[in-house]
Amino acid sequence: MDWNLVSFVTSGKMRFQILIELNKKETIPSELANLIGAPISHISTSIKELEDKNLIKCLTPERRKNKYFQITSLGKETLEFINKETKTN
Repeated sequence: MDWNLVSFVTSGKMRFQILIELNKKETIPSELANLIGAPISHISTSIKELEDKNLIKCLTPERRKNKYFQITSLGKETLEFINKETKTN
């Protein structure tokens, strides 16, 4: 496991929460904002950071609004590792 990715995700509560929600289903930023209870601007920033690390991907990149996002296999692996580590500690 890439410990830098683990540290990246766990150092930002919002990034971690976005991964958790996208692990349940694909969704749009405004829905993530409602689920997490955070401003859309913070969600958008975290989405960009997660995309840059290939932890999530946009399913509708040609759209300007209502872009759907999905967790990647790397994102799932990282999330599973974090969850496993927190249960064993």
